[in-house]
Amino acid sequence: MTRPAKVIIDGHAAKKNLETTRLHCPQSKILAVIKADAYGHGLLRMARIFNEADAFAVASLDEAVTLREAGCRHRIVLLEGPFEFGEIAIIDRLDLDVVIHSSEQISMLEHARAILPVWMKINTGMNRLGFDVDAVAHAHHRLSGTSSSIIFMTHFANSQVRGDATVGSQLTTFDTAISGFQEEQSLANSSALLTYTNAQRHWVRPGLMLYGVSPLYGETARSLGLLPVMTLKSRLISVRDVKAGRTVGYGGSYVCPYDMKVGVVAYGYGDGYPRSANTGTPVLVNNVKTQVIGECSMDMMTVQLPDSAEAKFGDEVVLWGGELPIEEVARASGTIPYELLCRARMRARYEEVGA
Repeated sequence: MTRPAKVIIDGHAAKKNLETTRLHCPQSKILAVIKADAYGHGLLRMARIFNEADAFAVASLDEAVTLREAGCRHRIVLLEGPFEFGEIAIIDRLDLDVVIHSSEQISMLEHARAILPVWMKINTGMNRLGFDVDAVAHAHHRLSGTSSSIIFMTHFANSQVRGDATVGSQLTTFDTAISGFQEEQSLANSSALLTYTNAQRHWVRPGLMLYGVSPLYGETARSLGLLPVMTLKSRLISVRDVKAGRTVGYGGSYVCPYDMKVGVVAYGYGDGYPRSANTGTPVLVNNVKTQVIGECSMDMMTVQLPDSAEAKFGDEVVLWGGELPIEEVARASGTIPYELLCRARMRARYEEVGA
């Protein structure tokens, strides 16, 4: 029997999310972020589904190679640029764009005598990657000799919070840094794209919103017009009656407060579900919302079965997606939707619908 743990990818929903993104930024080109195996959705699958995007962004040369070997001719941007000198020749051969964020990377290009399309990253306050404002002019001068084109870019630290003051501060810093230059610009990720029109500029870099997840704290994907792309499903492999006072699962961490029905679901942290998702994390059993009880184990989890679910062996369980927003599951399990999406690449079986 095939293990019932599965990940369902809704291609139609993903296409609609891309369309919604374009409606928010009609004057901008879209650099669709498909790094980390397209946030756990499948790199090649999502490159095909997001075919109408203007370019793709990945985190490593390996991801770019996979795309090119599969026949992808889109513009591809390496978001962290080259990690070592030996990558430059491959980048050039594959016709890739590179983000350049350090003088060491400029030296790689100079030494290789490569002429590449460059996205020059400016540090405007996140203090992670990028050239400080007082180093921009010199870095630009050096890159002008090794680049076929330059696009200025930066990244916001807190755009996921509507009205956060640091976004305006970073915008001001960015505009000061590029004053006098004429090149294209890229600032907005998903959250900034939705909330700061002035950040949209020539290129936007949507990631999370393309997969139907809200990039804004305290707001749902549905309220933003986004459709969930990933749904995790499994089935009940046991239904039992447990008396009040009895414990459930490893460590006896959950004590039944009354006589109750307990279901066992064939999905665990070996399938990518977070082990931190203990008692209180929501699940749907036969479309009835209930909760995880006790500790999630490698291959299974235990859930409370409300009488209204009328649950039996083999019944369907939804762990997130559809009517159960991943944002709720992430909040209950003490993490963020990004991590949950990426973890789903483990053992569960993938199915695609609607593409």
